[in-house]
Amino acid sequence: MARQQEQQGRLDERGRQEQQEQQEQQEQRELRGGGGGVADLHAVPNGPDQKDVPDAQGVPDLRAGRGGCPYVMDGLGRDVQGEGALLRGQGEAVRVVLPGGVGAWAVTDPAVIRGLLTDGRVSKDAYRHWPAWQRGEVGAEWPLAVWVSVQNLVTSYGAEHRRLRGLMGSAFTARRVGLLGPRVGEIAAGLLEGMETAAREARGGVVDVRGLYAQPLPSRVMLELFGIPEEFRGALREIIEGFFATGVSLEDARRNYAALYRTMGELVAFKRRRPGEDLTSALIAAGSGADPADPAASSDLTDLTAVAGGSGAGGPEAPRSGGLSEKELVDNLIMLLSAGCEPTVNLLANAVVLLLREPGQLELVRSGRASWGDVVEEALRVEAPGANAILRYAVEDVRVGETVIPRGDALVIGFAAAGRDPGVHGEDAERFDVMRATRREHLSFGHGVHYCLGAPLARLEAEIALQALFDRFPGMRLAVEPGALRPTESFISNGPREVPVLLGPPTDGVR
Repeated sequence: MARQQEQQGRLDERGRQEQQEQQEQQEQRELRGGGGGVADLHAVPNGPDQKDVPDAQGVPDLRAGRGGCPYVMDGLGRDVQGEGALLRGQGEAVRVVLPGGVGAWAVTDPAVIRGLLTDGRVSKDAYRHWPAWQRGEVGAEWPLAVWVSVQNLVTSYGAEHRRLRGLMGSAFTARRVGLLGPRVGEIAAGLLEGMETAAREARGGVVDVRGLYAQPLPSRVMLELFGIPEEFRGALREIIEGFFATGVSLEDARRNYAALYRTMGELVAFKRRRPGEDLTSALIAAGSGADPADPAASSDLTDLTAVAGGSGAGGPEAPRSGGLSEKELVDNLIMLLSAGCEPTVNLLANAVVLLLREPGQLELVRSGRASWGDVVEEALRVEAPGANAILRYAVEDVRVGETVIPRGDALVIGFAAAGRDPGVHGEDAERFDVMRATRREHLSFGHGVHYCLGAPLARLEAEIALQALFDRFPGMRLAVEPGALRPTESFISNGPREVPVLLGPPTDGVR
C-alpha cells in the first residue's frame, strides 16, 4: 500500500505540473495570436486502395493534390502505424478522406502538433468553426457524427472550454484520484485471481489478458468513481466499446449512439433521485448549482437528431447560466467515462504485448535499472492508445510553411505517428526501449489546454496493474506470434482486440 501511495503521489504531482505548464503556454499564445511555425506541406500522392474515393466534404479543393486525390484513411485501423508512417513521410500536413467521405488535413509532425494544439486559431467546436457542419454538408448521416456533435470539454473552445474545465475540475479533484491507489490494487488482485481460475479451466490454459484484466480494471475503476449502479454497467461497457469502432455502418452507429444517450439519460435521472459521493452526482451538482436531486433540468435525450446535431444543426444547445445544459451534462459524462476507459485499456494491453515481445525490456524493470513508470511512458510513446484525434478546425487561415490551411478546414491529429517520429526519437523510433532518453516526449495525453484531465489516473492505474500482473505471473508468455494479434477495428483507438497468453506458474510474492 505504501508503494501504491508513493506512486500515486508522484503521478499526481507530475500531472499537475504538466497541466499548469501547458495552460500557461496556451494563455501566452492566445495573447500573442498563436502561431504554429511548420515546414512546407508536400503534395499528396495516391495512397493504397483509392480507386473509388468518395466525394469529400469540408475541404473545397481536396482533389487538387498530386495524382488527383487525397489519401483515404482506413476506418478499420488495420495498420495504424503503417498508415501513420506513410502520412508522416508525405509532410507535416496531408490531405485525407475520413470514413464517410469527409475531407480533412492529417498532421503527424510532433512540433507542428504542439504548435497547432497551443494556437488560438485552432478550435474543436464544430458548431462555431466548421462550415461543413454548420451548413449541413456533414450531419447526422455521417457515421462519426457523434465525435463532433457532442458538447463537452473535449469539443469546446475559448471561454466555453475554460468554463467547462472549471466545472470538470471541481468534480474530478486530485483528492478523488488520490484515494484510488489502494482500490486499484484491490481490483487488480481480484482480477488476477479470476484470470488464474480461468486459465485452469481453459483449453490449453490460454486466457485473454485484455478481456480478463486490461479491459475490466479501468472500467471498474471508472464505474466506481462515477457511482454507476450495477444495472447500468454491462450496457455502458458495450456502448463505450462501440463508440470507438470507426468502421461500423451508419445503421450500427445510429443504433449505438441512440442507446448511448438513452442509457446516459436514464443514469442521470437515477442519480438525481439517488445522489451519492461520486463523480456523477458531483457533476450534476456542479452543473446545476443546486442539489443533484433537483429534477428541474431533466429532459429527453433519446432523439438522435438532437444527439448528432442533424443536418444544418444551426447551433448547440444553450447552457444554463453558470452551469451545464442537460446535453452538456450527458455529453461530459460520456466523455469522461469513455476517455477514462478505452485509452487505459489500450495502454495496458499494448504494454503487456510489448513486454512479452521484448523480454529484455522486462528484465530491465525486474533488475531495477528501469521503473514501471518508464514502461508506461515508453508504451504511451511507441503505441499511442489513441492513434488519431478527430477533429479540429482552422478558425482562420493558418499558414503551415508555404501552405495555408484555409479557414474552416478540418484537421486530424496523428498521435500514433508523432510518437514514432525519427526526428525526435531516432532512426529506431519504432522500437520499444524503456531506457530511451525521449520516452516521456510523447503527445499521447494531448497538449495545451486540452491536455487529458485523467492522465494522472491513467498512469497510476497502468503502473499498479502492470506491476501486479508481472509479479503474479513472472513466466507469462504470448500464446500466439505477435504478428497474429488483431487490432481493434478503429483508426482512433489503437490496441489489440485480444491478448492470448499462457500465464505460467503464479507466485504470491510481491516485490
